[in-house]
Amino acid sequence: MRLARRLRAERDPGELTLGRLAVLGRLERDGPATASALAAAERVTPQSMARMVQHLIDAELAERDLDPADRRAAIIRITEAGRRTVRQDRGKREAWLAQAMTGLTDVERELLVLAARLLDRLADS
Repeated sequence: MRLARRLRAERDPGELTLGRLAVLGRLERDGPATASALAAAERVTPQSMARMVQHLIDAELAERDLDPADRRAAIIRITEAGRRTVRQDRGKREAWLAQAMTGLTDVERELLVLAARLLDRLADS
């Protein structure tokens, strides 16, 4: 999708990968989770998720704690630094999109909102 490529092009090269940002965003939105639950939600292998989670922990954007319900399992939580990272990234993307939408008519904006809702439904199916 060209819009996704354009949004990626707006990012700084030194920023987190989109996959790592997606994990942080999920932790912020849905709360703490196991690595296996994150892997299933993001549709990646457990090994890939383990690497992503470890990178986030090393960067102090997430932390790992023992699951109080099952002391053998680990729970991944977002840190305050992780929350700031998500907010900053989201703010940059929203600012770019708002600027890009200034040239659209009211009807085009309404169509865009409808299309976004439909894409969300498709993604959730």
